[in-house]
Amino acid sequence: MLTVLNNSWALLLGMLLLMIGNGLQGTLLGVRGALEGFDTNTMSWIMAAYFVGFLGGSRITPRLIRRVGHVRVFAALGSLVSAAFILYAAVADPIAWAVMRLLVGFCFSGLYVVAESWLNDSATNETRGQALSAYVIMQMLGIVTAQALVNFGDPAGYVLFVAMSVLVSISFAPILLSVSPAPVFQTTKPMGLKELFSTSPLGFVGTFFLGAIFSALFGMAPVYGTEKGLSVPEISVFVALIYLGGLVAQFPIGWLSDRMDRRRLIFGVTAGGAVLTAGAMMLPSTFLVLGFTAVVIGAVSNPLYSLMLAYTNDFLDHDDMAAAAGQLMFVNGCGAIIGPFIVGWAMSSFGADSYFWFIAAMLGMVAGYALYRMTQRAAPNADETSTYAAVLPTASPVLVEVAQEVAIEMADDASDEEETAQHEGA
Repeated sequence: MLTVLNNSWALLLGMLLLMIGNGLQGTLLGVRGALEGFDTNTMSWIMAAYFVGFLGGSRITPRLIRRVGHVRVFAALGSLVSAAFILYAAVADPIAWAVMRLLVGFCFSGLYVVAESWLNDSATNETRGQALSAYVIMQMLGIVTAQALVNFGDPAGYVLFVAMSVLVSISFAPILLSVSPAPVFQTTKPMGLKELFSTSPLGFVGTFFLGAIFSALFGMAPVYGTEKGLSVPEISVFVALIYLGGLVAQFPIGWLSDRMDRRRLIFGVTAGGAVLTAGAMMLPSTFLVLGFTAVVIGAVSNPLYSLMLAYTNDFLDHDDMAAAAGQLMFVNGCGAIIGPFIVGWAMSSFGADSYFWFIAAMLGMVAGYALYRMTQRAAPNADETSTYAAVLPTASPVLVEVAQEVAIEMADDASDEEETAQHEGA
């Protein structure tokens, strides 16, 4: 790990600053929107625009990189994000905010592609897994840190918006001044949606519903907080607990994933999350209950993306893993676009607590489908399955392919160790 930090500290620091700015954006807009009088349906459109832009950026950015290179693309997209963050406060109009959210989503998708290309280029076969872990941890810490910063300014003013812009702007310095030229950008052509569904119906369906869950968490959690009448410090703690829950749960879920039928784990995690979330809604609506629910849904949903990737890989040859992962990202993005719309409509029609009922329903659907799939075919032998590699739903195609490479390398290492043990035993 020390080698990874020595080689990639500037990139990791820059990504930390970027994620603080992005995490601050989501929470601050949710609070500021309520102050500006935007209703829940309006905020759902604004929040969904980010995921539309993000999905588009993941498809278009590779073409831009091939035309003008990593450095120019990174600088251009980062400058647009910095400008949009300032304009949020200057133009408090829902249509303008939706356009800027779309732009920011597009740009962040591209920034992830470039940063993760450099991360992969700086890693070796021996350090790639550690680099991936450090990067994911830095992303989560950035979002959590952003929630603390919300309390250091007035959401009705300009200071926090300026702080977001400054954080993004200064993040360029350590990255652009330290990275070496990245290799020519290449990604694998995704396999067809029909082929992906035939290969892993649970991976396909589960990833779609997970996209809806994740966008509700990332985009609508602050909106829920304002509708529930929480104070700004309470909203910041509530959002932070979602990501802290995910950070803590990554390792134990990953450990279990490599040692049991993944469908049983997917069922157990999602069914447990659905029951606990629904049960919490039956209790008095105290902040302690809300905090517990935030930890539960974060612990369930954040590792689930990596779990779906690993499960899908169980039915693929190594050469097809990257192609399937690219299409799973698209499916996840489609789910992420519709999530805020449904949550916004439900909260407007049935009250703020519909936010948690929506998440419980999505988790329940994944659990039900996982239970059904267990009746359709036998589980693969645990010794022949792929290895779990942690990656967030916000990852670019580059990082997903890095995760696939890590999983393949870990599986090959485990196979070599097993063969060595057999020879020694003989």
